[in-house]
Amino acid sequence: MTREQLKQLEKDLWAAADNLRANSDLKPSEYSTPVLGLIFLRFADNKYRLHEKEILAEYAKLKGTRRERTVSDIAIEKCGFYLPAHARYDYLLKLPESKDIAKALKEAMRDIEKYKPELEGVLPKDDYFDLTRDPKTRTIPNDLLKNFANIPSDAGGDLLGQIYEYFLGEFARSEGH
Repeated sequence: MTREQLKQLEKDLWAAADNLRANSDLKPSEYSTPVLGLIFLRFADNKYRLHEKEILAEYAKLKGTRRERTVSDIAIEKCGFYLPAHARYDYLLKLPESKDIAKALKEAMRDIEKYKPELEGVLPKDDYFDLTRDPKTRTIPNDLLKNFANIPSDAGGDLLGQIYEYFLGEFARSEGH
């Protein structure tokens, strides 16, 4: 991805996310944590996806032997964390709108922390319920998931770090207004 493409992606993602906030009564401070949490989730899913074949291959190789290990243990060794199926970005993205997306996001973040205790208390969980407290903002978590699906699935840590930093700056600028 070229620098110009990255800048355009950042602007497009921010414009879409900020438009959702602008059509609600949410303050940037209420909105920033869950949005940044979804960017983290996209990063985590991308990183996990890079190692997934290797994780599953090692699990299959060791299964039934004295050295058998859980998929989560292998995943933590290979990529630093484990993402249960219900915490995967595509799973959350494909949930029907009739499902409680805020609850699904809370469970996903909680279980990521369960397998990576260093993240305990860091990832947003109840913040997603704040986004859905008003009927006119009920779809914001779904819409954000769709919005951030535009981040390429092969985007690595550097690219996602730049997007994360861009959003931090924009939230800080929004707070100042």
